[in-house]
Amino acid sequence: MDGLSEVLSICRSQRAVTARFDLGAPWALRSAGVSGAMIRMARGAPFWLLMAGRPPLQVAPGDLLMLPLGAPHVIASDPAVAPVPFSRLIKQHAVGPLDENPLVFSHGGAGPRTDLYSAQVWFSAYGRHAVLSLLPPLLHVRAGQQPLALNLAATMQALVLETLDRRPGWRASAARMGELLLIHLVREHLAASGDAAAAAPGWLRGLADPALARSLNALHRAPGAPWTVESLAAEAGMSRSRFSERFRQQVGATPIGYLTAHRMALAAEQLEAGGQPLARIAEQAGYDSDKVFARAFRRWAGLTPTAWLKREQQRRSGALTA
Repeated sequence: MDGLSEVLSICRSQRAVTARFDLGAPWALRSAGVSGAMIRMARGAPFWLLMAGRPPLQVAPGDLLMLPLGAPHVIASDPAVAPVPFSRLIKQHAVGPLDENPLVFSHGGAGPRTDLYSAQVWFSAYGRHAVLSLLPPLLHVRAGQQPLALNLAATMQALVLETLDRRPGWRASAARMGELLLIHLVREHLAASGDAAAAAPGWLRGLADPALARSLNALHRAPGAPWTVESLAAEAGMSRSRFSERFRQQVGATPIGYLTAHRMALAAEQLEAGGQPLARIAEQAGYDSDKVFARAFRRWAGLTPTAWLKREQQRRSGALTA
């Protein structure tokens, strides 16, 4: 059973907005952070990426960068150049509503040119909580170091060019290609770091353990089932105590704690999608009462389901592409 595919298949993108920047050295641009995942790739001259707490990173043509949670960063032709806020150039060059149309502009001096392609991808609630939050702040796939890197770079370039043409269906195409890039970037990240065992504690690391993978796969296939520690341990073929200890070490949570978080992330996905009453969402999450479910959701999110949904909608409407 391919557990990675099972989890990533739930990680759906809601939409994607793209940009293409023609940048001539010297140049530097600062992003204050965005609400979606940010993916970047460039042709032409290399550039630098600067993030708090990390040494400057030189990015070669064809490299792919992904900031899963849209962390603040600076990109520049030289780390010494004073950066200009992305938001200033967005206000100057955006056409139509923010985050609704591709963004194109030129910036910088007369030096070597960098053709930068960017995609800001908004993933649904499950993707944000169960996948993106477990990844490092930055994924870097170097051109030529991974077999698929060149194809990924071409896919990224095609994604942006497709949206710039705005042919019928371009919005749906951009969202689906954003999902494809996420899947392959996660795979290449794991390949570059060895395997899932090298990941931080979480389901990725748990999948590297064959016994835990059996338990996780069963849980993911039927999250609303009346799971207990004993029944999950039986799926793993282990004793209750040994299973609990290994699960906590590898996944970073107790089996029931992980089950609850997984259920809440799926419920958040359904809340965002709309169209289902709270009682139905609670039932699918394995709760007999929507009141009991609402209390569990509040412990997980810090807000009631209604308040959480309102906050997420406000965050979405206030986002900027950068």
